[in-house]
Amino acid sequence: MSDSSDYTPPKVWSWDTENGGKFANINRPIAGATHDKELPVGHHPLQLYSLATPNGQKVTIMLEELLALGYSGAEYDAWLIHIGEGDQFGSGFVAVNPNSKIPALLDRSGPKPIRVFESGAILQYLAEKFGAFLPTEASARAECLSWLFWQMGSAPYLGGGFGHFYAYAPTKIRYAIDRFAMETKRQLDVLDKQLAVSEYIAGSEYTIADMAIWPWYGGLVKGRLYEAAEFLSVQEYRHVQRWADAIDERPAVKRGRMVNRVSGEPSGQLRERHDATDFDTRTQDKLAFEGE
Repeated sequence: MSDSSDYTPPKVWSWDTENGGKFANINRPIAGATHDKELPVGHHPLQLYSLATPNGQKVTIMLEELLALGYSGAEYDAWLIHIGEGDQFGSGFVAVNPNSKIPALLDRSGPKPIRVFESGAILQYLAEKFGAFLPTEASARAECLSWLFWQMGSAPYLGGGFGHFYAYAPTKIRYAIDRFAMETKRQLDVLDKQLAVSEYIAGSEYTIADMAIWPWYGGLVKGRLYEAAEFLSVQEYRHVQRWADAIDERPAVKRGRMVNRVSGEPSGQLRERHDATDFDTRTQDKLAFEGE
């Protein structure tokens, strides 16, 4: 790895479109829509617009867990948002999430549609709407929400920090990689110490805190993020490994990981989800077979 030492910041920053790396086509310093495009709307009360990134997986896992508990009102349509193609900058999506990030949820079950954006806010909204996966006792609720917001504040160091500079930046900058690798390992140690004394993140019950943290940190120790498991010595965090393995085996988690997925094995990609039977009939391998 090499350091770049030939750059001196100017007095006033300006946007250099040729220096954006892999994501130059979707990163920009301004907000708002770039084109007119209405969002599709299905038949279910909940309309999800997303992609199976770790943030997107949080919500589909939550919805599948609610359905597994028998909450029929949690039925949903999941529409694919191709962030690499700029779908998040369409006028319809920006109307649901002015920050142009997935996931975004539109709840049409009441007299007036309710928009919810930011994955943590969506998890809390759904937990409160259905009365599930968020403790009601004051101290347990505070513990759960503390860990939920820990994830919201910590994951940018893992994704936008470590992941970006380790896997995506056009230049390998040792200082940046070392800085964010150190912070990622510190966060894993925080989790490992918590899970040494607790079955789940916030206590003895599986909650939205687990659903928020698992796609990022569980995915990391399971070797699914950035091909960085060996680099970060993730085997050291045995309590995180135990927890990640346990959640990995939950049927609703397996389903949730498939929704809005566009990479990996075709049998694990359910690019849009509109009915529970879609997992059996509409994965990419089955659609390809039908097209033969």
